[in-house]
Amino acid sequence: MLSKVKACVLQGLEGCIVEVETDLSSGLPGFNIVGLADTAIKEAKERVRSSIKNSGYRFPVSKITINLAPANLKKEGSQMDLPIAVGVLSASKIIKNQIDDICFIGELSLDGKITKVDGALPLVISLRNFNVRKVIIPIENKEECGVIDNIDIIPVDTLIDLVDYLNEEIEIPPYKSIYMDSLLEHQYEEDFSEIKGQTALKRAVEIAAAGGHNLLMLGPPGSGKTMIAKRIPTILPDLSFEESLEVTNIYSISGETSENGLMKKRPFRSPHHTVSRAALAGGGRTSKPGEVSLSHYGVLFLDEMPEFPKSVLEVLRQPMEDGMISVARANNTYTYPAKFMLIGSMNPCPCGFLGDPKHECSCNQGQINKYLSKISGPLLDRMDIQIEVSPVYYEDLNSKNKEESSKEIKERVLNARHIQSNRYKGSNVYTNSQLTSKQVAKYCKIDSDSEALLKIAFDSLGLSARAYNKILKVARTIADLENSENILQKHIAEAIQYRTLDRKYWR
Repeated sequence: MLSKVKACVLQGLEGCIVEVETDLSSGLPGFNIVGLADTAIKEAKERVRSSIKNSGYRFPVSKITINLAPANLKKEGSQMDLPIAVGVLSASKIIKNQIDDICFIGELSLDGKITKVDGALPLVISLRNFNVRKVIIPIENKEECGVIDNIDIIPVDTLIDLVDYLNEEIEIPPYKSIYMDSLLEHQYEEDFSEIKGQTALKRAVEIAAAGGHNLLMLGPPGSGKTMIAKRIPTILPDLSFEESLEVTNIYSISGETSENGLMKKRPFRSPHHTVSRAALAGGGRTSKPGEVSLSHYGVLFLDEMPEFPKSVLEVLRQPMEDGMISVARANNTYTYPAKFMLIGSMNPCPCGFLGDPKHECSCNQGQINKYLSKISGPLLDRMDIQIEVSPVYYEDLNSKNKEESSKEIKERVLNARHIQSNRYKGSNVYTNSQLTSKQVAKYCKIDSDSEALLKIAFDSLGLSARAYNKILKVARTIADLENSENILQKHIAEAIQYRTLDRKYWR
């Protein structure tokens, strides 16, 4: 007997439909899977056999051949367990009805339970794009998949329930989850009101959040760099439904989705400085997204940047410019989205006290140069805002003055983002940091006085063309924060201040 069942496998973020052909024939009993399957799929034989037996069904004593078509496509993932089991049950007439219009996704445990799989959301989205109208998924994946329209999501807990459903002995209604309004205020444990002093740094962080700019903080230990970085998500706009769907797609593949379905908060990733290139960029044996993609629409924070291997840091250059990263492997090239804010922090020298008025630096010039040279010029050039962080003094910590809360800062950030959204409506640009050179010329026009000031800075600091555009983009954001339609000279002057590290330390 022959049966055909639809399944789906992932190639990066895109799904490909696989037809599971099952043939039961006479001969010595055996169970073979062909069609370029990986180890996890080949091991499905034992899971499927035990799952069918322990669910109370008779496992066919026949020569079983499973063909995964197309044969030239590499198949990976334990989500193939369920379609293989359904193929065997259908070929042996335990499942009596036609199942041509249904796709199956799920891993099986030995007792017949259908367990959660990674990457269920991108699989379902791809199936909808292939005009599949019904998909069987594990019940644990229903929250993340239930938000997708124009496809029936049937969550099933056990193999017994699935067989009864397909034989029309029980009814399982399609599941639909409701996405909570993204404008609902999220609760964070951290708040900017807890940070004493550091007015200049808070201003730079607000500008970075308003325009989606990259930020580098340079200062002595204990000056609040990490503390402020962790609070940046509290002043960023909440994720829209489309953004939430994209972020959840990525986290679904990595197996990091929450039980509540879609991701509601912007990601904040802070990898340790021992992170490998593959872990940061993505790839590995199964080619999963790396930290740059897990930071999509959020913040990637690199604490003590010079401690990261230089080869790892250089991986960031391409995604910082393109908003995506391509991971090449022997059999394919995978592209993952990577639109993130890079927030970096570092000390001014190995001991951390260069320029500190209360501590003496113990480093010689050679040590300082070697330490700072770990951040290459091209990477530094891509940091829109570079700011020196001053030490925190006792008077600041003991001050009774009320500091601004994250909610107050967020209101200004939201207003600036709203201005940008209206300005760039109809384009693929959402924040000032994403402007191309052509768009900078269109939207960042300046008067003659500002041009003169910018020319002086360009010549004296030895800035690159990229740094020139970065200054204009940051100035555009500063103007938006002040509800100014035009970029004024004071906006250019403030933006130039955030490029002085180029001259002071690296040139």
